[in-house]
Parts: sequence; C-alpha cells; structure tokens
Amino acid sequence: MPASLYVDTTQAPPVTERLSGETRVDVAVIGAGITGLSAALHIAASGRRVAVLDSAEPGWGASGRNGGQINPGLKALPSEVERDFGREVGRRLAVAAWNAPDLVFALIDRYSIQCSPARGGTIRAATGQAQLPGLERLTDECRARGGDVAWLNAAEMAALTGTSRYVAGMIDRRGGQINPLAYTRGLAAAAIGEGAAVYSNSRAVGLSRSGEAWRVRTPTGAIVAGHVVLAANGYTDGLWPELAESVIPLFSAIVATEPLRRTLAQTILAQREVLYELGDVTIYYRVDDTGRLLVGGRSASRPLSGPDAFPFLRELALRMWPNLDGVEWTHGWNGRLAMTRDHYPHWHEPTPGVIAALGYNGRGVAMATLLGREISRRIDGTPAHDVLLPTRPISPIPLHRFWPVGVAARVAFGQWKDSRAERGRA
Repeated sequence: MPASLYVDTTQAPPVTERLSGETRVDVAVIGAGITGLSAALHIAASGRRVAVLDSAEPGWGASGRNGGQINPGLKALPSEVERDFGREVGRRLAVAAWNAPDLVFALIDRYSIQCSPARGGTIRAATGQAQLPGLERLTDECRARGGDVAWLNAAEMAALTGTSRYVAGMIDRRGGQINPLAYTRGLAAAAIGEGAAVYSNSRAVGLSRSGEAWRVRTPTGAIVAGHVVLAANGYTDGLWPELAESVIPLFSAIVATEPLRRTLAQTILAQREVLYELGDVTIYYRVDDTGRLLVGGRSASRPLSGPDAFPFLRELALRMWPNLDGVEWTHGWNGRLAMTRDHYPHWHEPTPGVIAALGYNGRGVAMATLLGREISRRIDGTPAHDVLLPTRPISPIPLHRFWPVGVAARVAFGQWKDSRAERGRA
C-alpha cells in the first residue's frame, strides 16, 4: 500500500488471500475500491455468491487515498442534469446524486465502520466574482428541491475558514467527511461478513466467455461467473477493449499537517465541514478528527509521495493561514482518479452479463457507493431504464495516448483562469 496518512493511522485491513485455483460464483467483481466493494456488499446481502478481485488490496487505489470528502451532487447543476438526461431520468438522477451521502452514512452506521465520520457539511467556495452567478443558481436549485443548503457571504466564509480568500460560498449540510481508507476497508469487511469473497494480489489478466458464463483469469487461478463487474475507475486497464480509453486519468495530491494546536484548528472549519473551491483546478481541504489539516489539489501525472513532493499545496496553505508557519507537514501522497469528457459518471453494459461503472470526476466517495448499489439492483433484475444512470456505448477519447500532455496543458490553462478570477474578486 502506498504511503499516506491513512495508511499510518488506519486499522489493518480484513484478512484476504490470493486467488488459487478455480471457483464459481454468481458475480465476479474486478476492483476492490468503493464501487466494487459497495457492489459486492449489496450483491452478497441480496443472497448471491460474489467474489472480488484486486491486483493489490482493498482501498489500494484512489478509494483509499482521496480527500475523504463525501460531497453531494454532480459537476452539473440539477437543472442541467434534468436537461441532459430528460425530465424523468434526470430528475431521478439529480435527487439520488445530491442525497448520495445518505447511503454512505447509513452503511457506516449499519456495519459499524470505524472511519472517523462527521457530517459537518460540504462548502462550495467562490474565489472570484465570476463564480457567483453559478453558485447562486446552484443554491436556489438545491433549495427548490428540498436540499438543506445555505448561502455564506464573504464575512461568514472568513469566519468559517479562517481565511479571507473567498467572496462567498454555499454549505450543503448533506455532505461530510471520513477516513476513506478506513471506509473502504470497512466495506470490504462488511462484504466479507455478508458472504462475499475478496481476493488480494489477484490481478485479472484475462476475460473470456465460458459457455453461458464468463471466465476471469488471474496468474494463479480463475473465477467463473454469470455476471462480471468492471470497477477499477482511474486504474482501469486493457481487460475490456477501449474502456480505459474512455476516461482521462488525473492525479490528485494531498498533504497533511501534524495535529494542530486546538486554538489554531478551531479557526479552520471547526465543525468538521469540508470545502472545495469552484475554480477550474480544484483545491480542497478539511480538518480531521485528530486536528490535522489535509489540503488537496492536482499533481504531476505520476506517483509521488512525501510532503516535500507537493510544495505548491503547502505554499498555498501558508498564504491562506500564515499561522501555519512552523507547523510540520508530516505526509504527502497522490492517487489517480478518472475524468469523463462530459463530467458525468458512465455506466456501460457492452454485452449481456458485463457491467462497468467509472468516471466520478472527483466525487467518488458518495457516487461510487451509490452506483455499487445500483449494480446490485441491476444484477437482481432491475430493468435498465430503472437504473439511475442510462447505459451508454463505450466511447474512446481521441488521441487518448497523449493524455499526460493534454492534462498538463489543461491544468496550466485552468490555473491561469483561476488566478485571473482571484485577482478580480474585489
């Protein structure tokens, strides 16, 4: 498991083994992140036999390395979701997405997952005046749809965050935070408790038809199943043709401080709210249950670790909170998430018996948990038109092999736009 604050502070994962020999189940899930484990948990709870394969261990990918924010909603406004998916389907999807944190917290309660949960709310923060019309519209739309949201003016934002960086914000009290590695390991333990088998160090290296079923091959064994779930998100490989080329991998980094002295910690999101900025290149942060400040944002497109690997995040934090001078930054790490061209998660059923869900665009904790449940519903016989996300063909992104160059250029352009917005916030 790559080094991170979570690795150093989280209880050991449930005991798993490497797949050996051939086994038969109803459903084979590839990927032991939040999507795959939520799917496995719900499938096992419904009485089906399910096995999960992972090339490393539960939570190894971005599911166990992300910022720990449980954010309501999607990138688009609720009205845009309704426009893009149609009135009935879009409204159903928007309601489910903005209330998706409910499922996360319900699973934490039901299975007693020890992951430091707190439901202080999610703050969407505007760094410039140009962002205000969109944020005002989002606030109005959430209110109109029954969301527990509130507008925050510049003074209220400064009081909550301890910095004068923001011109306004919106708090959505449905959001919250967790230790994501502990949550993912907790989902694995819960799935195992419901009867699922979870195999670590068992990379799926082949997928083929076996009569009326599917045969998933690993270096040391195989699983034969009637259904296969592809749930590797940002770490999707070439197991299924063109699936990996349908998303852009993005690396996001996080740095964490030592536990702050109480008087300082109480000036930054004292009710354990989480915050992300509305710029093109998102900055996000929270204070955890031990008083550590975790600050995240985009990183170079390669694995990096250690607080010194991400100086831009530390420098930004010192500009926002000068009182952090002298505080030790103890950890730094990054992980790979998946972005789609339309900024929506994608659901694919490329052939009968195969389901893929991926592309959470930075909102993976809540949406991956939700889509894991939807996968179980679909396998249990829910018609395709009643699943939250309509199925779509896999559509490779042109010139996908050049994604590192494209990401670097897009980040540079986004940072330039964000800096202009901040200069014009007065």
